[in-house]
Amino acid sequence: MGEEKLFCKGGGCTAKLGAGILSRILERIPRGAEDPDLLIGYDSHDDAAVYRLTDDLAFVQTLDFFPPLVEDPYTFGQIAAANALSDIYAMGGEVKTALNIVCFPETMDLNILGEIMRGGAEKVIEAGGVLAGGHSIADESVKYGLSVTGVVNPRTVYANDTPESGDALILTKPLGVGIILCASRVGEASEEAVAAAIQSMTTLNKSAAALCRGYHVHAVTDVTGFSFLGHLHEMMHGTHSCEIFASQVPVFPEALRHADEFLLTAAGQRNRNYVGDAVRFDGVPFSMEEVLFDPQTSGGLLISLPEQEAPALLKELRESGLPAAIVGRVTEAAAPEILVK
Repeated sequence: MGEEKLFCKGGGCTAKLGAGILSRILERIPRGAEDPDLLIGYDSHDDAAVYRLTDDLAFVQTLDFFPPLVEDPYTFGQIAAANALSDIYAMGGEVKTALNIVCFPETMDLNILGEIMRGGAEKVIEAGGVLAGGHSIADESVKYGLSVTGVVNPRTVYANDTPESGDALILTKPLGVGIILCASRVGEASEEAVAAAIQSMTTLNKSAAALCRGYHVHAVTDVTGFSFLGHLHEMMHGTHSCEIFASQVPVFPEALRHADEFLLTAAGQRNRNYVGDAVRFDGVPFSMEEVLFDPQTSGGLLISLPEQEAPALLKELRESGLPAAIVGRVTEAAAPEILVK
């Protein structure tokens, strides 16, 4: 397509506003009367909203959209959809419907838009959901994503900030996609590394979430734009601390090399500024620090569950084809909140 060079200027979850900025804005928004059926809202920094309809049924709502992060429109549509769908899985929900969110220049080839939406639709179908419509506006640049509705039993919702001391922490996908795509935009990343990152980003968290249902999971979040450490900070929620075993964290190896070459994202540095005071590194290389602050797009699930159950869940995750690993453990609240060693 002749317009490809204009298509990808850097996007995905690196395009998010910084967590610190968002927190200051959200604090000023009127909340209205408290609704006891709103089980999870934006005040908890969780992945999606959960609203109870009956004692046995709640709906889960989320939306996510962003600019292109890869040159191929079809692949971009797949990644954007997988990223939006992930929030339903992070809450323990089942995908039901999705609506397209489209910003597109009227002067650009409409075949590009068709390929974006085809990629997104295929991921909604794979998730078992129905693409029910959407909304589009003419814009100066391309943006795409989904508004997704799912269902969940209110008694089995996964929150992102309810770990328990002694829990093991499991991560289901490798880190480093933000750094690899940054390196790709300047022609430094290998084709193999980009292909591996794309495969990870287009993989739904559906199977990982389904496997979690067989265990006493205490908390779940998906690792996206605020980085592994940013989302981990939200999981600890000021009530717990944790130890992270850096050598056990799954990482795309090439991301470490590019981090050493300072091929980094501005969003990664915003993440460091936001959560850095809560983290202490003990003998961890600079490149690994940067990977832990790297914004992920369509990243894996970060799962907190009883330590004795973690090996069995890990075995099932790996047998399903996911490169999951036990990456740390939750402790009583102490300083630092997050110790990476």
